[in-house]
Amino acid sequence: MSHNTFGHLLRLTTWGESHGPAIGAVLDGCPPGIPIEAQELQQHLDRRRPGQSRHTTQRREPDEVRILSGVFENDTGQQITTGTSIALHIDNVDHRSKDYGDIKDKFRPGHADYTYWQKYGVRDYRGGGRSSARETAMRVAAGGIARKILDGVTIRAALIQVGPNTINRDNWDWSEVDNNPFFCPDPEAATAWEGYLDGVRKSGSSAGAIVEVVAENVPVGLGAPVYGKLDQDLASAMMSINAVKGVEVGDGFAAAALAGENNADEIRMGNDGQPRFLSNHAGGVLGGISTGQDVVVRFAVKPTSSILTTRQTIDRHGNETEIFTKGRHDPCVGIRAVPVGEAMMALVLADHLLRHRAQTGTKTGATG
Repeated sequence: MSHNTFGHLLRLTTWGESHGPAIGAVLDGCPPGIPIEAQELQQHLDRRRPGQSRHTTQRREPDEVRILSGVFENDTGQQITTGTSIALHIDNVDHRSKDYGDIKDKFRPGHADYTYWQKYGVRDYRGGGRSSARETAMRVAAGGIARKILDGVTIRAALIQVGPNTINRDNWDWSEVDNNPFFCPDPEAATAWEGYLDGVRKSGSSAGAIVEVVAENVPVGLGAPVYGKLDQDLASAMMSINAVKGVEVGDGFAAAALAGENNADEIRMGNDGQPRFLSNHAGGVLGGISTGQDVVVRFAVKPTSSILTTRQTIDRHGNETEIFTKGRHDPCVGIRAVPVGEAMMALVLADHLLRHRAQTGTKTGATG
């Protein structure tokens, strides 16, 4: 199987399966001299870790990351990157493969079982194998390193919709995101989602979600025409996250309903002598290149396909049958996609920052 690597100058390769002994990653292209400790990566992994509330899978994985290579102590005893490949490793400690024994020959509707079988003629049925969202733990770990490359850039994400239930954007408060199990910026919506997801879980079903990722203090000039657009790579990165079915940048699909004079972000000169945009319908990207405004991306996550409700399917021998999935699954997989979205934003921006430096050095255009 190919295509386990993405990025250009900053390249991430991940490996491992949901029920294998471990998962891991190799991050290549990181500049030397960046201070990094495993605990800095762990704080991001802890936000994604399963089993932290009744609204996520009860699989108990500590997700303790180890840095195996690419770092060394400098003269002051500080651990820094060496410029060589950084290997990351996480043990799988709480997989229950027996939960999948009864359905090993059946294709779960909504999962990659059928397509993997048709493409490769073999598939790891234990928790989805390589198609499992377990792999995204390594993206989060690598994203922690990418954040260190993006000095001064702040990346945050929030869950803004669960099922049909949306937040009130007037209540948006970033400080609330870590005060509830949903990464929700609206405390009133978070309270309502508790009861909604309890009902979904008890009925044996699942719910979808929408995640919004915002990067602040992004420098002007990241991205390139025509096939290296920043928003193009962000869309690809977000779409690569398990269960994501749609991505938009800025106003996204809502821009189709706007008039031209409303959609185009007007520009004036600020008191500091720098250009100032009067709005951000573009989501911080114009012509595939960052404007210096917040980069705003949203992605839609489908309902978890592994549910207790009986569904119609076929097995690999072509027999019609029925299936319901036992085991421990997220009633809303979009919740734990929040830190994954942050990581993918960080990895793409860091890659583009390195590409920008390689092509232009420190020179950029000047206005005023």
